[in-house]
Amino acid sequence: MKNKIVSLFSLLCALVFTGCLEEDVNNAIGTPSPIISIEDVRSFHKGSDVALGPDQLMGARQILGVVISDAAGQNVPGGASNLVIQNHRRGQLRGITLNVDGGNTASYKIGDSVVVNVTGTTLTRRNGILQIVGVKPTAITKVSENAKVHLREVTMEELVNKPQNYEGTLVRLAAGNVSPVPTSNATFSGDKTLAGGNGKSMVLHTEPTAAFANQRVYASATYTGIPVLVNNGEPVVQFWVRTINDVKDPSGPIYAGFPEGFEAVPQTAKGSYNMTAIDNNITVGTGSWKLLQAILGNTAGRDRFTGQHGIRMQQQLTTDALVQMNFDVPNGASKVTMLYGSYYNDASSTWRLEYSQDQGTTWTQVGPTVTDASSTEKTAVFLMDISGPVRFRIVKVGLGATTPTVQNGRLCFDDIAVYQN
Repeated sequence: MKNKIVSLFSLLCALVFTGCLEEDVNNAIGTPSPIISIEDVRSFHKGSDVALGPDQLMGARQILGVVISDAAGQNVPGGASNLVIQNHRRGQLRGITLNVDGGNTASYKIGDSVVVNVTGTTLTRRNGILQIVGVKPTAITKVSENAKVHLREVTMEELVNKPQNYEGTLVRLAAGNVSPVPTSNATFSGDKTLAGGNGKSMVLHTEPTAAFANQRVYASATYTGIPVLVNNGEPVVQFWVRTINDVKDPSGPIYAGFPEGFEAVPQTAKGSYNMTAIDNNITVGTGSWKLLQAILGNTAGRDRFTGQHGIRMQQQLTTDALVQMNFDVPNGASKVTMLYGSYYNDASSTWRLEYSQDQGTTWTQVGPTVTDASSTEKTAVFLMDISGPVRFRIVKVGLGATTPTVQNGRLCFDDIAVYQN
C-alpha cells in the first residue's frame, strides 16, 4: 500500500511540474523524465511503425494530455475505440489518437486530464490516421476533470498547407463552404468537400453512424473539430466534427468569385493610401472596390493576408477609412466573413461593417463594432438576414492619434466573403 501511495504522489507531482514548467520537462539533469511530449512522440514516425518503450522514448514511458474527442457524438477519428488527446509544450499544441484495446472510451469526457503509459504500444498510421495502438485500458489514468481545452482558430489555407501543426488537435474553421452547394435534404453523413479561397480544400468527414449523421448540412458554417491527415496514397486533410454543437453560424452559399482576396491586380495598383487620380477605385475579381486610405499590403510578418497580398488601412486618421463595394450582390446576404488583424505591432483600432440597399446612398451598420485587432490573425463572422440587392463596406473609424486612451493603429483585412440569403 505504501508503494502505491508513493507512486500516486509521484505521478501527481509530475503532472503539476509538467503543467508549470512544460518547457523544461525533458531537460532535467540526472534521471530521465518518465514523461515525453506528444510532439516528440509524433516525431518518431517516419513512415514505418515504431514500437514505443523507454529505449525508443529516451527513458520515458508516459504521455500527458487533455481529452478533446467526444464518444457521445460517435464521430471520433479512426473509430469508436479511439480517444484523442492534446497537450501543450514549448509553445506548441500537439495531439495524438489513442486506439484503446476493447474500445472502452465512453467514460472519458472532453476536458479530462489523463496520463497514458505507452510502453508496449505501437505508433502507426491505421486507416491513414497517425495513432498509438495497443493501449490497454489500465494504462490510462484520469487525473482530473474540466481541464482547460485549448482551441485554435485556423484558416483553411493554413490548415491545408501545414496539417502537421494541427493534426489531432482541436481547431475552429470559420466559414467552411460545402462544394458543390448541398441540396436542402443533404445530410452530414459521408464525405463532403470543404472549399476555401486560393483553391484550397479538404474533406468534412462524418461516419454514417454518428449521432448527427442524418441532420442537414448547410452550404456554409463555422466548424469546430479535429483535423487528421489521412495518407492513403495522396495526403488529404479530413475534418471530424464531434457533435452537432460544433456546427455554428449556418448560412446560404457563398457568392461566386468570393472570397475576395484582391489578388487580380498587382500590389502597385493601390500602393498609396489616397490616390485621387483613380478616385481610389480598383477592379478586382468580384468587381470595383473603393479603397479610401487603404492600400494593397504584402509585408510578410506584418500584414495579415493570404495569397499575394491583402488590404492595409491607414492609422491615426481623424476621418474614416473605407474599403467599399461599388456593386451589389443580387440575392441578399446571410453572412459576411473576413480575416483581420493589426499591422505588425500596431495598436488596435475600431471598425464596423455596414450595408447599403440603395447603391451606396445610405449605409446601415450590421453586427457589433470590432475593437480587438491584434498581431494574431482572426476571422470576423457577421450574421444577417438581408433580402434583395445589397453591397457592403468596412469602415475604420477616424479616432485621431493613438494615445494611452485611444487605439488607432493600422488595420489589415483579407478574404472578404459574402454569402447568399
